[in-house]
Amino acid sequence: MKKLKITGKELRAIGLPEGPVISVAMKVMEKHYKHHSKEEAFIILKALMETPADYLNDEVLGLIAKNLMPKEPVDGAEISLNQNGIQFSVFGQEHIEEGAMHQMYQAAKLPIAVAGALMPDAHSGYGLPIGGVLATDNAVIPYGVGVDIGCRMCLSVFDINPKELTDKESYFAREINEATLFGSGAQFDQASNHEVMENQLFYELPLLKNLHTRAWKQLGSSGSGNHFVEFGVVEIKEKDAVLGIEPGNYVGLLSHSGSRALGANIANHYTKIAISNRRLPADAKNLAWLTLDEEAGMEYWLAMNLAGDYASACHHIIHAKIAKQLGRKPLKMVENHHNFAWKEKWEGRDVIVHRKGATPAGENVLGIIPGSMTADGFIVKGKGEMAAVNSASHGAGRKMSRTRAIASVTEKQFREELQKFGIKLLGGGLDESPFAYKNIEEVMQSQKALVDVVGRFTPKIVKMDGAKHRNWKDKKKADALGE
Repeated sequence: MKKLKITGKELRAIGLPEGPVISVAMKVMEKHYKHHSKEEAFIILKALMETPADYLNDEVLGLIAKNLMPKEPVDGAEISLNQNGIQFSVFGQEHIEEGAMHQMYQAAKLPIAVAGALMPDAHSGYGLPIGGVLATDNAVIPYGVGVDIGCRMCLSVFDINPKELTDKESYFAREINEATLFGSGAQFDQASNHEVMENQLFYELPLLKNLHTRAWKQLGSSGSGNHFVEFGVVEIKEKDAVLGIEPGNYVGLLSHSGSRALGANIANHYTKIAISNRRLPADAKNLAWLTLDEEAGMEYWLAMNLAGDYASACHHIIHAKIAKQLGRKPLKMVENHHNFAWKEKWEGRDVIVHRKGATPAGENVLGIIPGSMTADGFIVKGKGEMAAVNSASHGAGRKMSRTRAIASVTEKQFREELQKFGIKLLGGGLDESPFAYKNIEEVMQSQKALVDVVGRFTPKIVKMDGAKHRNWKDKKKADALGE
């Protein structure tokens, strides 16, 4: 079998930056993936480029990831963390791993920290834990927002009898398949048009200018990992004044994805600047911040908001395509995002609230909290709970890593679980199986003080990334291709 050979020119063409990482990537891929095709090798590298922090502990791919991560500055005094951090509330502590708690304690000791909270779906991340909420004084933490900036949920409710999802299953499955693309690095041959691509920042900031073409080709795509588009049954038991839907059962179209390569590049670029500007202890370096008074901080803020608008546009394009094919306008659209920072008031002062994998839940603010590919999701209305910094969970939260899920769940168990709940799965794999997630009912019970449930969503036809790597026995390959 012909061994893998790749060139520096080819690596630059897929987006690897100039520098030592080019030669490192060539050596690693040709040595450890020598029996892979170039296409397979490039899929692995593209996934790694989007979220290099996810691969730092991989004994092979970590060599490449380290060369893509921000470098610690050599000069300059280290900023000390406060000895005693701010107090923060924890919801559903019995469901939260120790690693996430430690990360939140670190964040609470930042000199810019004002208020915080940890949601019941929390688990370890980079910078803030997933499910972490942190209010800061005039400062934004790029890794407190996360790599997939503006990742969001979007639900369209259609006045269609849910029985049609069974009677015309192939029709609804086809419409999902034709409306979007899944897979890390996936791009359309013909880009959609949307006003977000005309934003002046794409022409004013060099970083965004270089990302404009790729972002346009990914507009309306859905990525990989836990991102999905699905049809299901929306159940409304009582009419809620804010939601405004009559009691009954409806067809729902629910999507979950973010800002694709655009958000990842923004996050990594400004994290490098933040780390070079503010030297923190090694285990807290990913919490480095930018103030909104400095040029880089203002740039990041504008770029972050653009990435959020871009993520929203991706959802609206998908929903518009499907609504057109259904020949129906939705009765209601509910949309909310996480992995973002907001300017808000806290006890009378202006603060920046980071919600990394947490749903905004101010008073009467609507949102969607999904379960898994077999578990119900919930349409919720925020209660404005100050102890949670007006936040709630963004989902059930993982209880297994992707590697562990692939290693511990068999294909037979997976398929039996889907059959048990009557789920038609288009793509998806063991790393996203229902067994990998916490019990959404328990998570919701832990945040009854944060949100009211005003509707339920039961998945029926689920589309996720269907790449072959999902069922590879080599766990490292599966993680490398995940998101």
